[in-house]
Amino acid sequence: MISFPAQHTLRRLFIILLFCLFCFPSASQGTDLASFEQKVTEYTVKNGWTFILVERPVAPVFAFMTAVNVGSAQESTGRTGLAHMFEHMAFKGTPRLGTKNYEEEKKALEELERAYQAYQEARLSPTSDSERIERLSNVYKRKQQAAAQFVKKNEFSDVVEREGGVAVNAFTGTDVTGYFYALPANKIELFCYLESERFLHPVFREFYEERDVVMEERRMRTESRPIGRLLEQFVVTAFTAHPYHHPLIGYASDIQSYTMTDAKQFFETYYVPSNMVTAIVGDIHPETLIPLLETYFGRVPGGQKPPPLRTVEPPSIAEKVVTINDPAQPFYMEGYHKPAATHPDQPVFDAIDDILTNGRTSRFYRSLVRDKQIAVDTGAYGAYPGEKYPHLWVAYAVPARRVSNDTVQQAIREELDRLKTEDVTDEELAKFRTRAKASLIYSLKSNLGLAMSLTDYHTLFGDWRELFRYIQRFDRVTKEDIRRVSTQTFVTSNRVVAQIETIPPPATPPPTAPQGS
Repeated sequence: MISFPAQHTLRRLFIILLFCLFCFPSASQGTDLASFEQKVTEYTVKNGWTFILVERPVAPVFAFMTAVNVGSAQESTGRTGLAHMFEHMAFKGTPRLGTKNYEEEKKALEELERAYQAYQEARLSPTSDSERIERLSNVYKRKQQAAAQFVKKNEFSDVVEREGGVAVNAFTGTDVTGYFYALPANKIELFCYLESERFLHPVFREFYEERDVVMEERRMRTESRPIGRLLEQFVVTAFTAHPYHHPLIGYASDIQSYTMTDAKQFFETYYVPSNMVTAIVGDIHPETLIPLLETYFGRVPGGQKPPPLRTVEPPSIAEKVVTINDPAQPFYMEGYHKPAATHPDQPVFDAIDDILTNGRTSRFYRSLVRDKQIAVDTGAYGAYPGEKYPHLWVAYAVPARRVSNDTVQQAIREELDRLKTEDVTDEELAKFRTRAKASLIYSLKSNLGLAMSLTDYHTLFGDWRELFRYIQRFDRVTKEDIRRVSTQTFVTSNRVVAQIETIPPPATPPPTAPQGS
């Protein structure tokens, strides 16, 4: 499984233009929405699950992407990391896949959960003695071993791959969780069965073993990496109220404490058909596929759509600074609060991001890396840590040897100030408008990329057609827009700074001389 900390809005825009070029290789074929709609069938199953079906019979294959409108932003205090944890559970199988004897396994899992709940209650109680905790822990571990004997490991993924499936994977983000793979076209009914079955009857087998795997992921990505620790402190500092301050993978204590029962409740709340959209792209036939969607996906109970988030991040009123002292290489980043990606000014932020950071002709690269030679790398995250809600535009730089963070800070801010006081050039604006086609022309291919783009826009805007409408917004960006948005955004009170300041490693004590006899 893969996890994305954020989706870069400009990347999404590149996919759009890539998509138009690939599906419509000449102007005579039409790149407008009306032409594309002729290839698309949108269908909603009676329980509320939306499907976007794109006929593209280039080869006898298809790919799909299922986007669930839930991520770490929907998690509650004490249960951070559950979105990512369920992503892992979705590959553990069903009552028919992944088990040697489901009836006996079900009993074993129920006994395991009762044992773990008793152990957890004792472990978290301030009055429990160590002897009782150890006794309950031993009971839980025995129940865990008993449940494990029924497991057929990786059977879900093995079935997909045995039938010709490729790219079997998933990701968790702050805003969305996605599942995807590709199959031969003659396996479309198998797809309908497998994908509906795992969201109709997920079995939380190997839950506590997998929880340990997730904890190891956290150690590797966050606790063992200085930049990982810095990013976690960065978002915690940047967001006072909004749940974007939750780490995507979860806090260590939450990972070590959430239960199978917690994960089931999370699944039942957010994995309802009205909160899910699936795009299927390739050699498909909607007239025969739609009855299969009703037969298989229609089995999933409808459920109530989850309520929207209530918490809104208050306006930033003060600059915030996070400094980590570490023997690691210095690193500098600063972020500025900005509106959600659905805001009308989003294409202006895309232009700013492109002009400042895209390639060796970008302003950041020319100034910090090429001319002043004060950084070995520089760039930006256009939407961090998510994009559905107001988030951050983030610039970063890796200082060159013997260059301080203060030096790269000054250079970054000089470039941001230029955007407020000087118009960008016609050439920069023109490059921004054409760079996606020029830089990604070699990648004109994937059914999966198209499926991801469709579900991305449908989840974010409520309508996949925004994929085309966004292009028009992109073309209307002006120099005046860039100055206006820069002046509003790049101000001290709206800024969050995070940096690693290098300190010498701890001194190694000299070896102790051997004692004479």
